[in-house]
Amino acid sequence: MNESTVLVVDDETAIRDMLRMALEIAEFRCIEADNIHDAYTQVVDERPDIVLLDWMLPGGSGLEMLRRLKRGDTTRDLPVIMLTAKTAEDNVIQGLDVGADDYITKPFAPRELIARVRALLRRSGGGPANERMQVSELVLDGESRRVLIGEDPVEMGPTEFKLLQFFMSHPERAYTRGQLLDQVWGANVYVEERTIDVHIRRLRKALQTPQGDYSNLIQTVRGTGYRFSARGIA
Repeated sequence: MNESTVLVVDDETAIRDMLRMALEIAEFRCIEADNIHDAYTQVVDERPDIVLLDWMLPGGSGLEMLRRLKRGDTTRDLPVIMLTAKTAEDNVIQGLDVGADDYITKPFAPRELIARVRALLRRSGGGPANERMQVSELVLDGESRRVLIGEDPVEMGPTEFKLLQFFMSHPERAYTRGQLLDQVWGANVYVEERTIDVHIRRLRKALQTPQGDYSNLIQTVRGTGYRFSARGIA
C-alpha cells in the first residue's frame, strides 16, 4: 500500500472525484479542498507529500497559494503540480517561476497525471513523514515510528514523537510556540501555547537515557521559543 498522501485542490467536484478515484486505484491516500483557505489548513493538519493545485480557485488563485507555500519554512519543499486550463506559454513560465514543480493542462489523462505524481515523489524523496533521521546515536525512524539511542528504544508519547520528528526535519531554526502548535497539533486545534513547554520537558526527559543524553539538542531560545541544534555533536 502506498503511504504517500496527495492533496487535491480544485473547486470542480467532478475533477476532484475523478482524481480521487484514480489516486486511490493507484494506492495513494487522497485528501481534498475546494478553496485556498481549506487547502492551506489541510497542508498544516495533514502534511501531504504532494499537492495537485488548480490555477483558478474561489477566494484567490492557486498561484497565490503556491507563493505562500514557497515562502514558508516548513512548506517550501512541498512538491506542487499545477492543474489548469491555461495553456499560454506565459502562464506556464509564471507557474514554474513561482515554484511549481510540474504543470499539466486540462483535460488530461489520469494515467499521465499518476505517472507525473510518482516521478515527482521519486525526485523529492516522498516527503519527510517516513524518513529515517539520525544525529550521532539518536535515530528517528518515521516508517516504524520508533526512536532509538544506539540499539535501545526510547519510550515517548505520540506528541513527543511528532515534536522530535518536526525538530529533526527542521534543524537550526527557532520556532515560536504558536508555530510549533500549528505544525504538531494542527491549525484547527485549540491548545494553550504553554502546553508546548510541558511536552518539551517530557521530550527532554525521554532523551535522557543511560545510553546517552540528547536532551540538550532541544534548545530554549529566549524571547522566541525553541530550536533543535546538533552543532558540536559528532
